[in-house]
Amino acid sequence: MNILITGGTGFIGSALVKRLIEEGHGVTVLSRSPYNVKILCGQGVKALGSLSQLKAEEYYEVIVNLAGAPIVDARWSEVRKQIIRESRIGLTKELIACIANMTVKPKLLISGSAIGYYGDQGDALITEQSRPYKDFSQELCADWEATAKQAEQLGVRVCLIRTGLVIAHDGGFLQRLLLPFRIGLGGVLGDGRQWMSWIHRQDWINIAMTMMIDATMQGPYNATAPNPVTNSKFTQLLAQTLNRPALLPAPAWMLKILLGERSELVLGSQRVIPERLLAQNFKFQYDDLATALSEALSHK
Repeated sequence: MNILITGGTGFIGSALVKRLIEEGHGVTVLSRSPYNVKILCGQGVKALGSLSQLKAEEYYEVIVNLAGAPIVDARWSEVRKQIIRESRIGLTKELIACIANMTVKPKLLISGSAIGYYGDQGDALITEQSRPYKDFSQELCADWEATAKQAEQLGVRVCLIRTGLVIAHDGGFLQRLLLPFRIGLGGVLGDGRQWMSWIHRQDWINIAMTMMIDATMQGPYNATAPNPVTNSKFTQLLAQTLNRPALLPAPAWMLKILLGERSELVLGSQRVIPERLLAQNFKFQYDDLATALSEALSHK
């Protein structure tokens, strides 16, 4: 297949590109730094600096839309919020316009989203049918998905992949936690009772690959392992895997001061189940957090 990926140099995208190249697919990556694409993704990958460079006669069987400015790297000022929204929703609008202009439309658009779509849900069990609780992350994901779904009007199958906390050895949220945990200063966040819905990056890639070959898949899918854990349990397992104590809890009031509105990302609770994937008998390679952490940390 010939595949276009936006966000293909990122933490998830670069691993997906590697898998696609290994399987013999042709891959083009959209990047603001096209000269870095071959360095980050390999010599067999084509680079695209702007969607405006796409020609109407070009054909991609699949487009994977993962582009977006980091959501946790800076305080959520109104300016930063606009950057976050534009990098996702604005770029997706451009992508839909490009698809409309294509002589032959892609068969599939896989568009990124996140379990932030549901908002803070406490202990409630969340499936793809759950009603969301509105906050900034929820509105961001909902608008992002609504924009991507416009491709359906062009005859394109659309899969929305609502991603949880992604575990792998070379980046993501786990990388941010390792230093304090390695020196024994990790600890629970807030009261530790909030649910964390996670997924190993390899399973995320397997989900995307399955979407590419299974034409029955359409609409939103929770890309999370079937066994979410509380922050307290996550902290315990990470400390055990590293063979370190977890001595320094971070109270909610301190996180709210340090992170501002972003604290909802670590204090919010989302107990997400991948109901639609399980109904289709998708087999998770890592459905147990201890196993997922052990695999990720074995690379260190």
